[in-house]
Formats: sequence, structure tokens, C-alpha cells
Amino acid sequence: MMSNLWHRIRERVINFYPPFLGAGIHARNVDKNTILVEMKLTPLNRNVFGTHFGGSLYAMCDPWFVLIMMRVLGPEYVVWDKTASIQFIKPGRGTVTATFHIPQERIDGIRLEANDGQKIEPTFVVDVLDDKGEAVAHVEKLLYVRKK
Repeated sequence: MMSNLWHRIRERVINFYPPFLGAGIHARNVDKNTILVEMKLTPLNRNVFGTHFGGSLYAMCDPWFVLIMMRVLGPEYVVWDKTASIQFIKPGRGTVTATFHIPQERIDGIRLEANDGQKIEPTFVVDVLDDKGEAVAHVEKLLYVRKK
């Protein structure tokens, strides 16, 4: 119970993490398996072309799959980011959003495999969308999961 409280507090406080605050990145929990992140275009995250800086687009996608997995698996599991890639599809203007969701069936499968003593390296993907719902970036994250 205390672990869940810690995760909820951390996920609210993370909006005040200086790199997120400076880039205008704001996250909110939708449910235990889903986090919605948005970033408005501001002078602090704008590049020389007047569009979202690529580093800010990646930063808005960085920790969320790990945080979801840590929350749903609990403290008896090790969860780390292993690799990541981002493909920029078109310039991001205005407010962009990304929804990080891990279906319960996928979580159950990862837990089952990890309980067998294996290290698990699941891949997750998310698209960063503009206000028209069109993809501006595609992000892939490879995690490392194992039972302690």
C-alpha cells in the first residue's frame, strides 16, 4: 500500500522536475496502466524553426513506461530503461500529447515470465500527436524487467 502511495506522489511531483517544468511537460495519471503527457509550445522548448525542440519531444516520452511498470509490478521487481529511439515524422507545433498505456494482459505476461526467474526485455511504442491527432514523432522503448 505504501509503495502505491509513493508512486502516486512521485508521479505528481515529477511535473515539477526542472527539465519537465522548463520544457512545459505535464503528465497526469488516467489509470494505473495509463499516463497522458502533454507539452505546449513555449519559448523554452522551441527550436530555431519555431517548432518543438526534438530533445523536448523525447524528454516528454522518457520515463513513463518504466513508471507504469514499477507501479503495477511493485517493489519486488527491478525495472529499467535499456534502449530508446525516436523517429521525427513532422514538425510539432502547438500542444502535443502522448498516451502511455500498457494493457493488463501484457503486464500479466511480463510478470509471469519474470516470476520464472528470467530477465524480460519488453518493447513499448508511443506516438507523439499534434492537436489534429497526427503523429509528429514515434518512440520505441526497450525495458529491462526481472524479479529481485
